[in-house]
Parts: sequence; structure tokens; C-alpha cells
Amino acid sequence: MQHIGGDGYSVGVVSISELDPRVLQPLWDAMRVHGDLLASPLAPALSALLFHLVLCAPFLALDALGCVCSSVRAHRISGGLKPRVVLRQWSESFWRMLGSYAVGVAPLTAALQYLRTPRLPSLAPTCWRLCVDVLLCLFVFDTLFFIWHYVMHRSRWLYQHVHQAHHKYHRIPIALAAQDASAPELLSLLLLALGSSWLLGCHPLSEAAFHLLNTWLAVEDHCGYDLPWGLHRLLPRLGAGAPHHQLHHILQKGNYAPYFTHWDRLWGTEIR
Repeated sequence: MQHIGGDGYSVGVVSISELDPRVLQPLWDAMRVHGDLLASPLAPALSALLFHLVLCAPFLALDALGCVCSSVRAHRISGGLKPRVVLRQWSESFWRMLGSYAVGVAPLTAALQYLRTPRLPSLAPTCWRLCVDVLLCLFVFDTLFFIWHYVMHRSRWLYQHVHQAHHKYHRIPIALAAQDASAPELLSLLLLALGSSWLLGCHPLSEAAFHLLNTWLAVEDHCGYDLPWGLHRLLPRLGAGAPHHQLHHILQKGNYAPYFTHWDRLWGTEIR
């Protein structure tokens, strides 16, 4: 877009579309080639499980190394684990999680995906739009999770029948425990994540980015390590992080929000 300046020379006026050349378009085009797979009824459950396992893999390596290396165990928030115990926990957690997916998560999310009929637009979101969508999704999910988590701890029936399974390894959690929960709880959390992006009308690429980041933050919350790049270090007093959430597992109360601390501070449920 151009206009002619007073000196007779053309002066460029950059349009909004030129400022954002949709650098994500090639990525989105590559994903749209597999549109049938993205719209598959099993896509939500399988992608959630795959993302989770891949992001947990580095912590499995750390925990395995910690069985023979005291310096690795020293970086754990609650100290080291006994040799072989950690690997048994990983194995038990994996099979429980797989059972929850098979029994509850996969069938119901498949039905929901079938009824929803996902739309795959031709244009990718701008980088700015994707970042805004992901940030808003995180805050919406954090709010919904805080409410649901608080209710599950306040209701004896919900705690015993839905949430208690998640607290099996309450003192020394492992990364895989982020999705080691009963089928009803795992399904409810996946629906909260899906609902957060659907409520905001996010582009499918923004939705995928949110689910990936959401899964990573959940894994980090349960990893048991105080990482230098943890959310609590990147966002002091605003980000929760692994130490914040591990206190919840140890004390079985407080620190109900997963990623940010503002709701726990406002409701007086924060523990430090």
C-alpha cells in the first residue's frame, strides 16, 4: 500500500497483513495435509497421551540416572529416591494411566470429536494471535482447574472416588503422575483443556500449541525437580511451578491452581 508524499516520492505504508506475513502458514499447510488424521475421533486422546509421554521422557532419564548418581538425586525437591523404587513407580503409573485412557478418555473424547466436526481453516493464525490465544487459554484453564480441584478436595465423595488416585505418590511425585489419575478425573481435565480453547474460539494451530504447553507445564509441576527454567523462576510470585505444587501433594491441601498463584492468594489457600 502506497501514497505519494509532498516531494513527489512514493512513501510506503505497511499494512497490518505485511507486518505479519503469517510465518506459520507453511507449518499449518503441512498439518492440513493430514486433515483427516487431525479430525479423527481418536485425535484428542491419542495426541494428549503422546504429548505427555514424549515430554515425560527426559525426566524418566533423570530419575533412572538418579538411581545410581547421588548428584542427580540432590536436585530433587524432596531428596533422592531409593534405587529401583523410582522405576517401579514409573511402570505402575504408566499402566494405570493407559487403563484410564482406554476405559474413559478415548471413548468419550472420540464421541465428542465426532459430534464436534472440527473445522480446518485455510489460513494459519498470525504469530501475535497464536501467542494471545495460548496465553488466554492458560489463564482460563488455570481458573477452571482451580475451581474443579478445590471442589474435589472439599467434597469427600469426589476426593475418594475421583481425585484420591492422583495422590498415590504424594511425597515424591514423578513426571508421569501429571496424568496418573482416575479415568473420570483424567477425562474431566482433558475436557477442561479442550473447553478452554473452544470457549475462546481458538484456531486449531493455537489450540495445538496450547495443549502442548499445557502438557509441559503439568509435567513440570509433577517432575519433583526445582528447575532453573521452571515457571516459578520465570514468573516470580505469579508462576506456581514444581515446588508450589509438590507442597500440595505433601500436605494434601492448598495450592489448588496448577500454573499461577493469584487464585490461591485471593482465596487464602496458598501455602509457601
